[in-house]
Amino acid sequence: MAAERLVVVGGDAAGMSAASQARRLKGPAELEIVAFERGHFTSYSACGIPYWVGGLVPERDDLIARTPEEHRARDIDVRTRTEVVELDLAGGRVRARDLESGSESWTGYDKLVLATGARPVRPRLPGIGAHGVHGIQTLDDGRRLMATLRREEGLERSGGRRAVVVGAGYIGVEMAEALVGRGYAVTVLHRGEQPMATLDPDMGGLVHRAMNGMGIRTVSRAEVTKILTDEEGRARAVATATGDEYPADVVVLGIGVEPRTALARAAGLPLGPSGGILTDLSMRVRGHENIWSGGDCVEVLDLVAGRTRHIPLGTHANKHGQVIGSGVGGGYATFPGVVGTAVSKVCDLEIARTGLRERDALEAGLRFVTAMITSTNTAGYYPGAAEMTVKMLAERRTGRLLGVQIVGGAGSAKRVDVAAVALTAGMTVDQMVTLDLGYAPPFSPVWDPVLVAARKAVSAVRAAGV
Repeated sequence: MAAERLVVVGGDAAGMSAASQARRLKGPAELEIVAFERGHFTSYSACGIPYWVGGLVPERDDLIARTPEEHRARDIDVRTRTEVVELDLAGGRVRARDLESGSESWTGYDKLVLATGARPVRPRLPGIGAHGVHGIQTLDDGRRLMATLRREEGLERSGGRRAVVVGAGYIGVEMAEALVGRGYAVTVLHRGEQPMATLDPDMGGLVHRAMNGMGIRTVSRAEVTKILTDEEGRARAVATATGDEYPADVVVLGIGVEPRTALARAAGLPLGPSGGILTDLSMRVRGHENIWSGGDCVEVLDLVAGRTRHIPLGTHANKHGQVIGSGVGGGYATFPGVVGTAVSKVCDLEIARTGLRERDALEAGLRFVTAMITSTNTAGYYPGAAEMTVKMLAERRTGRLLGVQIVGGAGSAKRVDVAAVALTAGMTVDQMVTLDLGYAPPFSPVWDPVLVAARKAVSAVRAAGV
């Protein structure tokens, strides 16, 4: 009996986790696996790129968990620099283009995994394609940015080296820190009221002040209109709608990412409000028995808001891959959803959120109260104690926890994990107050700041009544 063939489109976290898990469950005699990857690398940490750029991670290859050669040694036919350009669902085949030679060929499949990831948002602006303008999503993107930085750092610059980061989300602030670490004068331009739109504006204001205090110039409500170039076609400045120009030897786009779903859209696969592919709990594409999808190209269920959202994170992608690989290999697993937990840092400031922001809660039709407290990350008398601010949202009538945001010094961000567990469990803020969290002066005040915020939220719920 001939082996079935699994075709995987995309060779990073979700795709190769799915392939690897399927291979654990079925050997080559039962399942042939072919994986197409448009880049040079497989199974790497895209989240680590800013730390490689900033010099905290010494070598690019430190970010690679498993090379194409290592996958091939496990009987997974990885074809790098090969892009799938068409899906023929009726014929059960994909058309792939070799990016080096330009040749194309069809490959049939019995089972298909779409793990096409996401791509950096590139607004249609004059000069956006100039040399020195970089979006950061893949290791190939990081490699191109590093080539630009090395070129710039090899030139004499009487006024010093300058970088402009467009956008102040996670990628934006992390790349700002990385470029500061390389000796660049960094300006961050963003359209919002405050940086980090994943936070409420009052919490984003804390990030704004801290970034400015670290020497990062942060300009709010800045609408970029064009990238100005020199006679060689290289970026030299970023212009805004107010007529201001910000000189730049390198420009990094940190505006965000969007699901890479052109293939799925062209094939008529179901997409959600954010443009991500829609799947069931087993990560099967809705309405398609032999097609799965996972990673940054899908929408997932937000367990708090009760709707699908596009939340591109490597943690989710790897879990999706495990679930998909189990299904392909004849096992059973599900991915129930997420609560939207994310952490980041800029220099010494840690930033975390989970659950809903105020505007998310309003869009979901929820009535809520908020509580905000400022404490310290350790006992106040312990050497090195740093300030930490916690904001908490709770449902007005029931007291159900809806979201938590944290901004503070070392040891602040990972406290959000307590809130993530509470959200997943559907806990109320009353229940959170009695959690038996670990205490010792080097780690926490007697009342952990998350519990102090919960106490204040309980009072707000009671004061609001029904």
